[in-house]
Amino acid sequence: MYEKEKLDPSKVTIIIPTLNEEKGIGYVIDSFKKLGYNNILVIDGNSKDRTREIAREKGARVIVQSGRGKGQAVAEAFNLVDSDVVVLIDGDGTYPPEDIEKMLEPIRKGIADHVIGNRLVNYEKGAFTRLNLLGNKILNWVFRFLYGHNLYDILSGYRALTKEVYKSVELEKHGFEVEAELTVETLAKGYRIVEVPINYRRRAGDTKLSPLRDGLRIGKALIELLVRYNPARYFYLLGILFSILGLITGIYVVSEWLKGVTHYLLATLTAIFVLMGVQFAVIGFVVSLLFRVMVELKRAIRELKKL
Repeated sequence: MYEKEKLDPSKVTIIIPTLNEEKGIGYVIDSFKKLGYNNILVIDGNSKDRTREIAREKGARVIVQSGRGKGQAVAEAFNLVDSDVVVLIDGDGTYPPEDIEKMLEPIRKGIADHVIGNRLVNYEKGAFTRLNLLGNKILNWVFRFLYGHNLYDILSGYRALTKEVYKSVELEKHGFEVEAELTVETLAKGYRIVEVPINYRRRAGDTKLSPLRDGLRIGKALIELLVRYNPARYFYLLGILFSILGLITGIYVVSEWLKGVTHYLLATLTAIFVLMGVQFAVIGFVVSLLFRVMVELKRAIRELKKL
């Protein structure tokens, strides 16, 4: 647990992944320094503009990432730092550095290991295009449906993580899927996530995110990441699928039977669909229960180690 008086700015590192962010990076670094946060790491993806030069002039530590993509940059940065807490933020000026105290408060109080800044509560006009906003809401709904956790902005780039979390997560996604992967990894390892409302502004410079292409990648990643969080969810999905097939064929068989037409083979197939749906649901329940027990055991072991 991090007591308020002990988690001072010297124990926090600000990590800023960048790629051609010369219009916003200076403001972001200056703002954090004015707030007393001087441990700033800019990990740059080989920008072609003055991003690295400006960051160095402002007093940040600048590293050129060894690979490509935001996810790879974040994973590399986690290996480079050793602070009690890291704060992830984009370098385009969309996230106000002034909201950092909101981000750190749940960690200071000991009620969270990973804090997500929820942009969708209070965003500036023009900060999202209609397509981006719709895509965010759909992907967040998919996450809640698949994972069963009430988080509403899993794609936010403004996050605070304790050392326990950022040193234990295993990041494999190299692109914009990193935020979704960070969220799933945290939950899979039994750590606590809290969302706090933040402000969100229009970006300085051009966006690198393609709403359709990256949205599809993130959706695909959410389905793939279920294996790490709880494979039982796959069984539930299969159970739902077979139950729906059984319902459709069953309605047809009954309606035909009422007309005096009997479909023996289709009736048998309907029964098979329904039974498979029930079986997959039961298997999913058992596997889900086992995974919950494992997560709780991991959490209990960590708590015992702190004593």
